[in-house]
Amino acid sequence: MELLRSQTITARRQPLAASLSKWRRAVPLYMMLLPTIAYFLILTYYPLVHSVLISMQNFNLIGNRPFVGLQNYRNVLSDPNFWTSFRNTLVLGGSILVIGFVAPIIIALSLNEVLQQWMKRTLQMVIYIPHLFSWVVVGGLWIQRLNPDGGLVNAVLHVFGLRPVQFMSDPNLARWVIILVSVWKDVGFNTVLYLAAIVGINPELYNAARVDGANRWHEVWHVTLPSLTRTMQVVALLSIMGVLRLFDQIYVMRNAVIEPKVDVLMTYVYDQGFTQMNIGQATASALLILLATLLLTLFTRRLVQFDAM
Repeated sequence: MELLRSQTITARRQPLAASLSKWRRAVPLYMMLLPTIAYFLILTYYPLVHSVLISMQNFNLIGNRPFVGLQNYRNVLSDPNFWTSFRNTLVLGGSILVIGFVAPIIIALSLNEVLQQWMKRTLQMVIYIPHLFSWVVVGGLWIQRLNPDGGLVNAVLHVFGLRPVQFMSDPNLARWVIILVSVWKDVGFNTVLYLAAIVGINPELYNAARVDGANRWHEVWHVTLPSLTRTMQVVALLSIMGVLRLFDQIYVMRNAVIEPKVDVLMTYVYDQGFTQMNIGQATASALLILLATLLLTLFTRRLVQFDAM
């Protein structure tokens, strides 16, 4: 009886000993994660938690910071300027999202049809270069080109006998300028992603399609585009995550005349925080944008079935 009890205890201790041995071997690997965990805790999650506290204060840089509860959130949601910025964000961000999603696919498919490799690489480089420039450079460049007094675009219109166009003084035209310049700047990056995906398509799929009598259009429609589905999902998810975070292009290219039509949520946060020094309300609006971005991202992941990739 005693021998049987001893054997049972020994059998129970063996899995426990194996687990402890496995844990000891894994400890050095977990220790290597500590710097990364510390980085995110100190530089990401602590500021995020602290900003929640600031959003519930009447925050002053010097002096008392009385706790006001959810009053800053109520002020944001009852501010007409916030909702105007929200509508502008949907218009500008939605347009950039749709045009910026379709244009790289068309350009990548067109470049894939270019037979001369040197011309293909040159066009690819020319399209990609604007992505390397900062928005300060890109915004200043296009403001100068569209200037009615000596700008390149209006000079071309003058050659054809047309009157100068006030591109950056007409709010509706300025919206389209910002949309198209945003697409122009980043279209090369997404085009490179699609071209890389096209290169990775199995040539046997094209051969099988040709055996079945497919022409070039059929190959694009039934082989190339379906093979780009995963890349499309990634590009769509990344683009949607950035819809509510439009800022640089708006800040650089806006002026007092077009502000009511182009100001977006992030410029609202900037104006509240740095222009009006209403830091509590600016932080509350920033957290609302963060929450909306999180919900939009989760919805998109589910919509495009990103987790099943």
